[in-house]
Amino acid sequence: MRASCTPLKAPLRRPERLASSGRFAWVLLLAPLLLLPTSSDACDDPPRFVSMKPQGTLKPSYSPGEQILHECRLGFQPITPGQVLALVCQDNNTWSSLQEGCKRRRCPTLADPTNGQVILVNGSTEFGSEVHYVCNNGYYLLGTSISYCEVSGTGVNWSDNPPTCEKILCQPPPEIQNGKYTNSHKDVFEYNEVVTYSCDPSNGPDEYSLVGESKLTCIGNGEWSSQPPQCKVVKCVYPAIEYGTIVSGFGPKYYYKATVVLKCNEGFNLHGNSVVVCGENSTWEPELPKCIKDSKPTSPTMTSGLSHPGHPPRPTEASPPNGAEGLGAGYIVLVIVAVLIGVGLLLCLYCRFCRQRKKGKAECSATYTTYQDKATTATEQMN
Repeated sequence: MRASCTPLKAPLRRPERLASSGRFAWVLLLAPLLLLPTSSDACDDPPRFVSMKPQGTLKPSYSPGEQILHECRLGFQPITPGQVLALVCQDNNTWSSLQEGCKRRRCPTLADPTNGQVILVNGSTEFGSEVHYVCNNGYYLLGTSISYCEVSGTGVNWSDNPPTCEKILCQPPPEIQNGKYTNSHKDVFEYNEVVTYSCDPSNGPDEYSLVGESKLTCIGNGEWSSQPPQCKVVKCVYPAIEYGTIVSGFGPKYYYKATVVLKCNEGFNLHGNSVVVCGENSTWEPELPKCIKDSKPTSPTMTSGLSHPGHPPRPTEASPPNGAEGLGAGYIVLVIVAVLIGVGLLLCLYCRFCRQRKKGKAECSATYTTYQDKATTATEQMN
């Protein structure tokens, strides 16, 4: 028996099975897409409104013909009672037109508090508005000064109760040593009420001075316009200055706020203020001035008649300096000396002439003596 040597072959897969398995894979991929709504059979997300909101919960999508009913938000009310506020998904997959159908609610009208008033910041009492309370002059606010119109339950109301305006009062002002104030018998003082302080008579040689504000005004609850004054002795020393004198303000004693006017004697300049006042610390304010001796001016003398506004005055014509005067006198002396020398020479020649003519020696000597006397006289006259 012969054995067959024909090799065995694996059976081929049918093409029908391969095709069916590929289609199955595509079905799995496209199945989720088939479950989504197409743009041709649904509307986009609905619009939102300020005064309205949808009733209930929104659906993922809406088909043509479906509608969404709306209601007013808190703090709002329908403009037209009973009106149906609905959005409709139309056949062209767009929402129908819908206007704001609600308006703001109003809070109750507020009356002005006694001795005060209400200020409407927004000009109305609608939901979201704000009001301020202020009191008249002489009163203070007790309570909240600002209130808001806000949601309260199913409606709206003001956030706080109206405040009240109470009269401003002050406790009695402080008492002072050696003094008193008016109406000291009262226990309470009203707004803008004024008290006046004064000093008691002094038991010593010097009187008391009121230092500070004499009048205090009630400006708030227990507050006065300033600190109370003091009653004390304020006395300044006699305002004597060297090389000076008092012009006005003479007195035997100089107490608080005494005023003195001072000036310097002739030939002295005032350094400081000419008017001084006795201050609260018993010292002159500002300090007493000083009189300083006037120094001679070193600048050339100026003529007042030639000065004009905006131009410096012209200096006067100065006389020649002493050196120039001395120089001119020297020239004169030289001329005189030259003349005298010339005359002397002439006399000498004359004497020789006389000797030649055998004249006496005594005559020449007399002539020479006469010449010397004339020269001496001319020199003395020049000096």
